[in-house]
Amino acid sequence: MRSHLLNGTTAEHYRSLVTEGVERVADKLATTTRPFTGISPDGLAPAIAAIDLDQPLGDPSAALDELERVYLRDAVYFHHPRYLGHLNCPVVIPALVAEAVLSAVNSSLDTWDQSAGGTLIERRLVDWTTGRIGLGPAADGVFTSGGSQSNLQALLLAREEVKPADREDLSKLRVLASECSHFSVQKSAGLLGLAPDAVVSVPVDRDRRMQTVALAAELDGCRRAGLTPMAVVATAGTTDFGSIDPLPEIAALCEEHGAWMHVDAAYGCGLLASPTRRGLLEGIQHADSVTVDYHKSFFQPVSSSALLVRDGATLRHATHHADYLNPRRTVEEGIPNQVDKSLQTTRRFDALKLWMTLRVMGADGVGRLFDEVCDLAAEGWRLLAADPRYDVVAEPRLSTLVFRCIPGRVASPAEIDRANLYARKALFASGEAVVAGTRVDGRQYLKFTLLNPETTASDIAAVLDLIAGHAEQYLGENLVHAS
Repeated sequence: MRSHLLNGTTAEHYRSLVTEGVERVADKLATTTRPFTGISPDGLAPAIAAIDLDQPLGDPSAALDELERVYLRDAVYFHHPRYLGHLNCPVVIPALVAEAVLSAVNSSLDTWDQSAGGTLIERRLVDWTTGRIGLGPAADGVFTSGGSQSNLQALLLAREEVKPADREDLSKLRVLASECSHFSVQKSAGLLGLAPDAVVSVPVDRDRRMQTVALAAELDGCRRAGLTPMAVVATAGTTDFGSIDPLPEIAALCEEHGAWMHVDAAYGCGLLASPTRRGLLEGIQHADSVTVDYHKSFFQPVSSSALLVRDGATLRHATHHADYLNPRRTVEEGIPNQVDKSLQTTRRFDALKLWMTLRVMGADGVGRLFDEVCDLAAEGWRLLAADPRYDVVAEPRLSTLVFRCIPGRVASPAEIDRANLYARKALFASGEAVVAGTRVDGRQYLKFTLLNPETTASDIAAVLDLIAGHAEQYLGENLVHAS
């Protein structure tokens, strides 16, 4: 069994087996004609359940053959131009090279004595990102598993930065966020021991941006009620609409009321590299903390996220010293242990992916790719606005389109809801395209999340035709059954 351990004596075996795995994936990418096969959970589950995990195949090639049947054949392929579903991006090749390197070396980024240069590379990338944001010379941060963890840690820091007298009763702390903010804000509040009604939902305008007049009223209301506005969460790229809250105005209100300003830029962080759209993030430099997901708009493999803070000293609220890992003396000795800043202990060297991407492509190269999908969304908006079969909600700021098929025949709003739900499910089952869904003002809508520069306006038009066809089919079948 030692022959399966990666070391100097097995290097050639490693080279050949990884090459075989890469070749299979490359062949799959080159020959995949649809983003999905359409297989159902019931259709795939028996094949996986039938595998006896206590009886190894022994032969790596046989294991790869099996993997083809139970995973690769039916995977959802984000690189396909008609994958228009969630915030999943095709990934850039330099980052995949880094993924292979970091997996094999297997550094753990919690302490210097497990990572060495990995720690310094991560720190350099944190500095690079805080510089792009404009957080100032005291800024710091740490890589995380994703936006939800980044948001959780940001709100943890915000809670701990509240005045001790105000923190004595957690039930009086409030977090204000727009009604379009990410669900992780609500989840984080619960995990942090805040009251069930701690998250105050602030209304949005027609462009799905937080209404600052409403925010000001809520902040005033908190004070009058003897509540403490612990934090305001502004969103730079909402999940459903890609909308960007008015950051300068929110920053001013946070300063006036002494509230921590967190900007969830998990989606919109791609603008930090954009040669043309960086101005959309004006005001983000005033944030106390910022969430970025490189694995969304920097075209990185999952996972690659970070939490950045204006004042690096606030990261002490996540610090715990263990004698076996990061004893207090290491601080005095100037040893850079990233675990001192992180909610995680063992942590992958995910920063290497972004490092390789920047060293090969450069920030402008990444930004131009993000600009392309934003331009595509604008073109998609024009298609939808001119198509009588569709109602589109808001003009995109980033690369998301939310719309609803309105079939030509007379139908009630509830029937239209069911037709859109059916169209999405039927499209997914066909494997011809993948789109997402959401609810807007209580009604069922569909969503294109455009993160693939290879997607074209022709792809969008073709998928719109497919959706309309499925919706009309549903209503036609219902009319037949009703008669």
